[in-house]
Amino acid sequence: MSLSCCSCIAHFLLLLCLLHAQFGTSNCASDGACSSEELQSLLQFRRALIDPDNLLSSWQGRNCCHWRGLSCDNLTASVISIDLHNPYANASDPRYDLWNLSGRVDHSLLQLKFLSHLDLSYNNFNGLQIPSFIGSLKRLKYLNLSNAGFAGTIPFRVGNLSELQYLDLSSSLQPLFADSLQWVTGLSSLRHLKMSGVDLSKIGSDWVQAVNGIPSLTLLDFQACGLTGIAQSISPVNFSSLAVLDLSFNSFNSEIPYWFSNLSSLVQLDMVSAGLYGSIPVELSATPSLRHLDLSMNGNLTVDSFTLLRGKWRQIEVLRLASNQIYGRLPDSIGNISSLIELDLLSNNIEGGIPSSIGKLSNLQILDLSGNNLTLDLPLHLIKHPLPKLRTLSLAVNKLSGTLPGWLGELANLETLDLSYNSIRGFIPSSIGKLPFLATLDLCGNQLDGTPPYSIGQLTKLHQLDLSSNHLTGTITERHFERLNDLKFLLLGFNSLTVNISSGWTPPFQVQNLGLGSCQLDQFPYWLQTQKELEFLDLSNSSISGELPTWFWDLTSNLLLLNISFNLIEGELPKPLYINAFADVDIRSNLLSGPLPVFSNFVELLDLSNNQFSGPIPGDIAELQPYIIFLSLSNNNLSGEIPNSIGLIQELQVLDLSRNNLSGPIPASLSNCSYLKALVLEYNSITGTIPPSLGSLRQLQSLHLSNNLLHGVIPPSLKNMSNLQTLDLGYNNFEGAIPVWIGESFPALRILRLRANKLSGQISYGLSKLSSLQVLDIAGNDLEGQIPGSLGSLTAMAIQQRPNQYVQYGFYRGTYYSESLSMVINNRQLVFTKTLSLLVSIDLSDNNLSGEVPGELMDLSGLLVLNLSRNQLHGEVLQQISELQNLLFLDLSNNQFNGSIPASMASMSFLSYLNLSNNNFSGRVPDAGQLGTFDPSAYSGNPLLCGAPLNVSCEDDPPTGKSDGIVIDGSGSILEDEEFYVSLGLGFASGLLGLFGVISIRKTWSVVYFNLVDSIVDWISKMKNMFPGVTDRRRKSRKARTRK
Repeated sequence: MSLSCCSCIAHFLLLLCLLHAQFGTSNCASDGACSSEELQSLLQFRRALIDPDNLLSSWQGRNCCHWRGLSCDNLTASVISIDLHNPYANASDPRYDLWNLSGRVDHSLLQLKFLSHLDLSYNNFNGLQIPSFIGSLKRLKYLNLSNAGFAGTIPFRVGNLSELQYLDLSSSLQPLFADSLQWVTGLSSLRHLKMSGVDLSKIGSDWVQAVNGIPSLTLLDFQACGLTGIAQSISPVNFSSLAVLDLSFNSFNSEIPYWFSNLSSLVQLDMVSAGLYGSIPVELSATPSLRHLDLSMNGNLTVDSFTLLRGKWRQIEVLRLASNQIYGRLPDSIGNISSLIELDLLSNNIEGGIPSSIGKLSNLQILDLSGNNLTLDLPLHLIKHPLPKLRTLSLAVNKLSGTLPGWLGELANLETLDLSYNSIRGFIPSSIGKLPFLATLDLCGNQLDGTPPYSIGQLTKLHQLDLSSNHLTGTITERHFERLNDLKFLLLGFNSLTVNISSGWTPPFQVQNLGLGSCQLDQFPYWLQTQKELEFLDLSNSSISGELPTWFWDLTSNLLLLNISFNLIEGELPKPLYINAFADVDIRSNLLSGPLPVFSNFVELLDLSNNQFSGPIPGDIAELQPYIIFLSLSNNNLSGEIPNSIGLIQELQVLDLSRNNLSGPIPASLSNCSYLKALVLEYNSITGTIPPSLGSLRQLQSLHLSNNLLHGVIPPSLKNMSNLQTLDLGYNNFEGAIPVWIGESFPALRILRLRANKLSGQISYGLSKLSSLQVLDIAGNDLEGQIPGSLGSLTAMAIQQRPNQYVQYGFYRGTYYSESLSMVINNRQLVFTKTLSLLVSIDLSDNNLSGEVPGELMDLSGLLVLNLSRNQLHGEVLQQISELQNLLFLDLSNNQFNGSIPASMASMSFLSYLNLSNNNFSGRVPDAGQLGTFDPSAYSGNPLLCGAPLNVSCEDDPPTGKSDGIVIDGSGSILEDEEFYVSLGLGFASGLLGLFGVISIRKTWSVVYFNLVDSIVDWISKMKNMFPGVTDRRRKSRKARTRK
């Protein structure tokens, strides 16, 4: 055989060996057989894990490449990937626990020399530290340990993974933190870095330099990391490849760094609620690749919207700037941002109108301008085709006016239309019924009128319909709901609508929320018995009368809110009544009778006030209603004692048992209701003393015990109620002195009413420390001594109060106890509720006070009511009384005042009630302003007073026969001619113009005022009718003098 032939044979045999080796390796990989070293490593790793649901049951045998979660190299059969992440990332998902691994991560993974991918995310390693040996897995390119329950410090050795491209250590389950990020500079190949929820609060602004050392970085997610600093400048900017930057939910307390504008590759920037302030750099609009910018919920970011939206914005698609301080108008050039898909400027200060050029945004899908100061009418026309891709249009809570434009019905893809809480008027156009995808239609809180169109019933996708709180009229019938198969929220309340639906109608929908409050129901809505998914039902003030059908209570088992208040519902309620967990039940102001109903024990709010329920409060009420927060049984016919068990309702915040026939003592057990904010027991027959233990109610803000039969001293333990704002103990039999500690213990007290008791001693100087006090009523006691001048230090009375400043207690899902107060003014009892915040009053009447009125009281310029009557006060009324310019009611009667009535009082133009009777005033009654217009009884009982309106002439008056202003007839009565009527009207009008504005907001005072006006007009009319001849003579006399 030749040498060349042997050589050929040798090459052939070598080729066969190579082919065998190649096919042998491939077969090994395809068979899934691991090396014994890797096999043992994986089994040891498996043994360290806790796998209660046996998810790793496939981890047996030698074919590890076929085990669940493992991947191998096709050529070498080496394990290159372990992916054991939990596919159900939401912990509330019931499947989350089934797929949850725990235990520990064993160091045996170090034997997997070729491992490049490790994912253990969304498991639960119960607070174990991230094992530092992971930093020795040199081949790792992908590491995801996010939300896997790791805690403690991130090991520095993670920075040794120089080939790592993806790192996610995000944490929301356990406290994971890092004292430094210097280790990330070793991740030279890193492209994605996610650490949301990791505590980086100790790093300051050093994190910027650390990540700037990773030039390959394209995504950085540091959401909710507790970051408190951000460098305002860095040089050079190395991470120029950065495309996604998310720094939301941090506390930078900083301006937006201008170097953001130099990130030429930036596509997405999120800094939601990041503690930013200052101006939004307009230069961001020139960032060439920016498509997504979200700076929402920072609160103090500002920029002129006109300037900002005129920027270049070459590729912007999502622009979210909600909840900031953006101001100015929207420019017409907004229509040039053609790439815009979402524009969210919710809750800013943008004003003006909506430019019609917005119709050019052919890609716009979401437009939210709610909560701004937009005015003017909605544009009647839009440039080009109106927004063909628009899915959400929200312009709620603005000041938009005009009518609903027709182009709304051309938004063919619209899913949400929210124009609520504006001033839009006119009809609802029928074209809205042509929007095939409309799911939410919210027009509530406007001035829309007319009848809703039948076309609304054709919106087959409609999920929420809210037309409440408008001026809608007409009749709602079945046609309005004809094809609303998906309807879940139906809110038509607070209009003037009549709902007339036949009793046999079966709706095509199953609603969850039904609001027909203040609608007129011709009959009880029997179609409700078909609604099995009801959670919120409001039929209040809807003219329902008679007894409720028995099937109605079958609906209540799923209800979270039941409101049938302000109707004429009669009869007794069945018991027990089953209501859904933690429900609110409002049945007040009906004609219901019988014993108190028993509800299922999950009710949290129960208001049965203003009915005719009778009998006792159940002794086991704490067992029946253990979770109740708000309980009002006021104004019924309940009798018996307040049960001691009521003190076992530990969550109780509001308890109102007023205006019943309850007797017996106040249960000391109420001191266990530590969350109580309002305790209202007034207008009953409760006896005994105030239990000292009530002082432990440290959160109590309103205490009403008036009009009972309580006695004893005011217990000093009440001083512990440091949050008290109202203390009303009037009309009882309390005795002793007014405690000095009241002024020291109640810094927030606004109302102090101790009227009609048996209190004695002097007025405590400590009351002057009540800087928040607006109402001081200690009338009808046995107080003596002088009025302390220190009362002039009641600073809240020195300013004019504004409406709606009063706290409403026990706010809970929209229901609350509104503070109210009964006051006696001009012998009339008035109840103040909505106007209570305006009331500023001092009533010291019907005591034994003596001395002069201190001048310091004249500093209380916010006073509306001052009553010092029925005392033993003396001296002259100070000229400075005119400084009480807001005073409406002044009663100084039945004292010993002397001297003249101050002429300066004529400038008190708001004064509508004055009583100076039964004193020792002298001289002429000032006739300027409206002082001469008050009834003569205001000045009676002062023998030395003279002049109009009294029937007493002054010594310096001209002779009676030559008087042009007054004629005295034979019977001695005064008859005023037309000149007097004119002067009376002018004098009265001098205060009327100023008073009109006050009356418009002080509804209660307007009653007093206009009663006074009516009485004066009636008196004038009677005088003219009684003596027409005299009036004619005076008219002829004037004409005669004119001719001469």
